[in-house]
Amino acid sequence: MGRRAGRLAGHRVKDVRLTHIGGPTVLIEVHGWRLLTDPTFDAPGRRYSFGWGTSSRKLTGPAITAADLGPIDAVLLTHDHHADNLDDAGRALLPTADTVVTTASGASRLGNARGLAPWASTRLDKPGHPSIEITATPCRHGPPLSRPITGDVIGFALHWDGQDHGALWISGDTVLYDGVREVAARVEVDLALLHLGGVRFPITGPLRYTMTAADAVDLCRHLRPRTVVPVHYEGWQHFHQRRAAVEQAFAAAPDVGALVRWLPLGTDA
Repeated sequence: MGRRAGRLAGHRVKDVRLTHIGGPTVLIEVHGWRLLTDPTFDAPGRRYSFGWGTSSRKLTGPAITAADLGPIDAVLLTHDHHADNLDDAGRALLPTADTVVTTASGASRLGNARGLAPWASTRLDKPGHPSIEITATPCRHGPPLSRPITGDVIGFALHWDGQDHGALWISGDTVLYDGVREVAARVEVDLALLHLGGVRFPITGPLRYTMTAADAVDLCRHLRPRTVVPVHYEGWQHFHQRRAAVEQAFAAAPDVGALVRWLPLGTDA
């Protein structure tokens, strides 16, 4: 299977290569490191339960199969308990990665992972490669008081020597709330991978479980990243804001919309 990658370099994001595989799954290549976010590699068509009466059907498969992906140094897993961020094929891939970094509760379930609480850090080291510091950032995967139901989620801020304009930040599945706004106060962000989709379910009506495009515009005005890459907006039935809606919201906010870069899904027919 062929592959296209979105290359973000030069004055925006130095030495970073991104490939959007689908949903929240992105391959990040930087200085010889190969990092994978939220692996989802199942075929489309199946319905998955998310608990408490919620469920969703996967509509599209990955643009690159797990078998074609190549070696992975680390998986950055925002949470392990929802199939749109870790499905069966993604879970089977975890033991092949050198390191898995996820929530503290997720690490206890997975057994062979580094668990981080919000604002805790860990470091990736490999001979001949620059170290990467990974700092967990806060998420809330739903409305106030929903954490006991929706579970723990984290984002990731990645730092390495030679960054000109700040961190690469992965928001994780989260609504916009004070914990996410805190990132703007504590982290200089060059590139932001924003999990969008405006997730909601029929059983819980208008309640949202991830950011909408309007939330992303609001956040970016506080965060002031140099580049914004939307992910987690396609491929699943419960994603209620697809690319067209996101583009419309950013187009109405040209100060932020000029920062957005869309990555093609990484496959050639």
